[in-house]
Amino acid sequence: MAEEYWLVDEAATLAAGKAFSKQLTPGITVYLQGQLGAGKTTFTKGVLRGLGHSGSVKSPTYTLVEPYETLSVAFYHFDLYRLGDAEELDYIGIRDYFDAESICLIEWPEKGQGFLPEANLWVELQAEAGETGTIGRRLTIRSEK
Repeated sequence: MAEEYWLVDEAATLAAGKAFSKQLTPGITVYLQGQLGAGKTTFTKGVLRGLGHSGSVKSPTYTLVEPYETLSVAFYHFDLYRLGDAEELDYIGIRDYFDAESICLIEWPEKGQGFLPEANLWVELQAEAGETGTIGRRLTIRSEK
């Protein structure tokens, strides 16, 4: 089952993330996919706003994981873009993050293949030209592969 949305700008991407947060419950794993600059971190910022986080949100490109543990649920934002080898995930104790009490959102999940649990939800953002020629984002949310 897939849902598709057209996001005209950054504000729409934030709003979509905030709305998406209502689908998240503890124990869920979300794979977030899309090319560089597609709006993955902006979408994640919206998700975190929907969960009650009002502080800054940054992409964990260099740290691999950014924890948000002050929310009513532990939320972990992973960005595996710079991961050299999926085996490195074992060294950071990746399996400890995935439990019945946390929500894990993973950018570039294909780079962690073999060390990540299966996703419950897949989110894809694609930058593309809309009917008027302006660049927007196509958001696709799937609950089964």
